[in-house]
Amino acid sequence: MKDSSPPDAGKAVNGRRRWFRYLLEVLIILVLFAALRAWQTRDVVAGPAPVFDAVLLDGAQVSLAQYRGRPLLLHFWASWCPVCRLEQDSIGNIARDHAVLTVSIDDMAPGELRAWMTEQGLDYPVVPDPSGRLSARYGVRGVPTSIVIDAEGRIRFTEVGYTTEAGLRLRLWWAGR
Repeated sequence: MKDSSPPDAGKAVNGRRRWFRYLLEVLIILVLFAALRAWQTRDVVAGPAPVFDAVLLDGAQVSLAQYRGRPLLLHFWASWCPVCRLEQDSIGNIARDHAVLTVSIDDMAPGELRAWMTEQGLDYPVVPDPSGRLSARYGVRGVPTSIVIDAEGRIRFTEVGYTTEAGLRLRLWWAGR
């Protein structure tokens, strides 16, 4: 008995199966990415940002209330963190155009941290948090963690791990709308 199907019918079926498989693989990757992100941010607070008063590395007093009325990037980092080092220029660039407050979880003396920042060419505001109290209030378990707070003091976005400068700027813009 002779096969009456067109000669390209098998290729068409195989091509559809291949595309279905690619689509399924992409879907699995997206689900895994979303699950990883949810796990990374599971403890970070949401809603109203916890209010705090602190002392900056330069000795000046700072309060979260000072930033009301404009979006704020609250960035948790450490000098020993390689991913934080990749982001430090982006955070500095953003600090030139937007309100940025950073929190260092380093366990070093303020003078030592100031010297390290000078060596790195960094000049954004830093709250030293060697005890981890402020980080714990925000539920930060790893660095870098970037939290975008809107003008009313609500947490709008949280990112754990590397985030691009463009991504952070977009989130700040969105929080300001």
